[in-house]
Amino acid sequence: MKEMETYLTYVKVMRDFLSQYDDEKQTDNMQFEDCGDQPGDYKNRGDLESDMGVRKACRFSKTLLGPCSGLEDPNYGFKQGKPCLIVKLNRIVNFRPKPPYSNDSIPEEAQHKAQAHVIPLYCTNKKEEDAGKIGEIKYYGIGEGFPLQYYPYYGKRLHPHYLQPLVALQFTNLTMNTELRIECKVFGENIYYNEKDRYQGRFDIKIQVNS
Repeated sequence: MKEMETYLTYVKVMRDFLSQYDDEKQTDNMQFEDCGDQPGDYKNRGDLESDMGVRKACRFSKTLLGPCSGLEDPNYGFKQGKPCLIVKLNRIVNFRPKPPYSNDSIPEEAQHKAQAHVIPLYCTNKKEEDAGKIGEIKYYGIGEGFPLQYYPYYGKRLHPHYLQPLVALQFTNLTMNTELRIECKVFGENIYYNEKDRYQGRFDIKIQVNS
């Protein structure tokens, strides 16, 4: 926390990534449209093979990411030992992620995240011995997950201005001076996991905050 050079790389990467979400880059009504700040159903912009040409993209304002937006805190919580992460789903042309078909398909501790029109994201300790050391994780974004109105993606040629919906995580009370492993998963009827690919439908991080 006291040595800015130890987290400056992460701050710069987040700042550079989020610069494409600046409001002034989303003003053209020929390229962008408002899709609401509440979860909604898929945005059907015609078939992939139709001759409709370039499709509009949904705006996504950084303000949706709360204290992890970089607008008020340019250090994304790192300076206070409460680091933020920005999470996105990979772009897959014409993919319509489906929310979990029932709460039973989600682990019990994550079931409160399920809601209509959202792909939920849930993070927890990867190792049993880290249980109780992660503290509260706050989620920011539309519905705290990935809202369906941003799908499908039509590809670079037809959807050149497309912005993925984002979720920001903030670790507000990590146990200090301890290396922690955290795993985050998205849940959906057509989202699968593969033991050979530990980044399919999930990711994990190692994090240590020194006081």
